[in-house]
Amino acid sequence: MTLLNDLYNEGGQSPWLDNLRRDWIEDGQLASLVKRGVRGVTSNPTIFAKAISGSTRYDEQFRLLMTKMSPSEAYWELVATDIAGAMDVLLPVFTNSNGTDGYVSVEVAPSLAHDAAGTIDAARKLRSRIEGPNLMVKVPGTEAGLIALRQLVADGLSINVTLLFSIDRYDGVVEAYLSGLEDRLASGVKDLSSVAGVASFFVSRVDSSIDALLSANATPAALAARGKAAVAQAQVVYQHFTTAFHGPRWERLHQAGAQVQRPLWASTSTKDPSYPDLLYVDSLIGPETVNTLPDATLEAFADHGTVARTIDLDPEAAQQQLNDLASFNISLGDVAATLERDGLASFAQSFDELLVELETKAASL
Repeated sequence: MTLLNDLYNEGGQSPWLDNLRRDWIEDGQLASLVKRGVRGVTSNPTIFAKAISGSTRYDEQFRLLMTKMSPSEAYWELVATDIAGAMDVLLPVFTNSNGTDGYVSVEVAPSLAHDAAGTIDAARKLRSRIEGPNLMVKVPGTEAGLIALRQLVADGLSINVTLLFSIDRYDGVVEAYLSGLEDRLASGVKDLSSVAGVASFFVSRVDSSIDALLSANATPAALAARGKAAVAQAQVVYQHFTTAFHGPRWERLHQAGAQVQRPLWASTSTKDPSYPDLLYVDSLIGPETVNTLPDATLEAFADHGTVARTIDLDPEAAQQQLNDLASFNISLGDVAATLERDGLASFAQSFDELLVELETKAASL
């Protein structure tokens, strides 16, 4: 057994890989990672920009596609090919877990972040374009994204809600998921078991932002508080998760086969080199959670991770840690709004830059 398998079997947490490249699918590296314990894959526009820009593996398909479509349309075909290939590799995990794990996530275009109707349409098109039960469509956790989430869950799609930075927004995501399941049940669907979902709550980026504010404060108390807010916030989110998915409302859905919408810890590589390399993994282990790990973080955990239930060791202390930020004039709401805006801008930039590169490549054919 490996530590990645132990994380799932003993810790109740599913390790997913936060990366995807065509050569990993074709050369068997992704299959090898799955054998070692990886139970899902996430992607985003930045990941695909790096993969397509940094490899010649896409060139032959791109040349063929350019005989019948635009560079923008070709991009989505390249993406769909990789996602479908990864889904094939992960399908045994999906089957053996009864549809809990084995998912591969693909994100709608960043330009749709504030367009609920556009997000719904794009997600439905991805669902019809990429066949297989283990596709998860990623939608951003914006206010428009929450509207889309409810409808897409009611449609029966499995959704990964991404770019979550605040507890309030997380609560909104849970409400949209539950309401979508209730809408689906009310429509006459009796079995909800085919719908899965994760709520991707970002971690290390929160510390990067809050630590900068604490450093600017410069008092001993503020400096001592650095590196704690992100883990504390995720631990409080877990308390909200356990509350939301218990009680009469949830039991009615659960009796119809509904799956919980698991918290997924994202952005779990350590940005500050003075912090432990596994700070955002070892500190957030608990049942019915997912951690999506970049390559280096995954290998670090496989080498020296610690499998122990840590997510709810002291929820009161975690809440107090967040409460204390007010004494330093730090607003978690303001931090979250900035991080959401910056995250969307980063994905949009990666997407736009790649399209320009593809258009340039197309012109040279």
